[in-house]
Amino acid sequence: MKALFACLLFFMVFLPSGFVWAQGATTGRETSVQVRSVQADFIQEKNLKILVRPIISRGRFVFQAPGNLRWQYTTPFHSVLLMYGGRIRKFTERNGALVEEQGLQLDAMQVVLGEISGWLDGRFTDNAAFTTEFKDEKIVVLTPKSEGMRSFIRRIELKIADQAGLLDSVTIVEGPGSSTRLTFSHGVLNQAVAESLFTTP
Repeated sequence: MKALFACLLFFMVFLPSGFVWAQGATTGRETSVQVRSVQADFIQEKNLKILVRPIISRGRFVFQAPGNLRWQYTTPFHSVLLMYGGRIRKFTERNGALVEEQGLQLDAMQVVLGEISGWLDGRFTDNAAFTTEFKDEKIVVLTPKSEGMRSFIRRIELKIADQAGLLDSVTIVEGPGSSTRLTFSHGVLNQAVAESLFTTP
């Protein structure tokens, strides 16, 4: 859940404004591209101290500006998280069918997403929640400023793709020996997206 939480946080922070950074990170200069939609496959590697090998999950996400998102795990389990019109819904496969989840976890996500509504500026800098460090033209490290957020996210490392508007990977360091790495592939920018992808699991 923490990894998904951090992923949601990332997409809410950097994508809804319709602009994301491309090159020029080390200089702090903004090289932005207008983003109407993003689609990509991902591989998620979850590392924990108690695990000999990471837990590998695969899936696909679809984003549409200003704030619609479909985050879907396809293996080894099937679940879908939908964000549409400010509403968040999560579905998990049970007995061969996707069943909508209810309860406190979903409510907590809605509260936090509401708190970060002021972050929708689409830039790495000028963000009240994170300090920003540019390792080079491709690597950006975000460190939470608040102690509360640092309790579940130590830092987020972004690797920027060669194609403006896309990322190669996101690494979320949650604590000592605990991290989640998302590696993206087959990214497609600004193609038309059916509205039903954000409303139907």
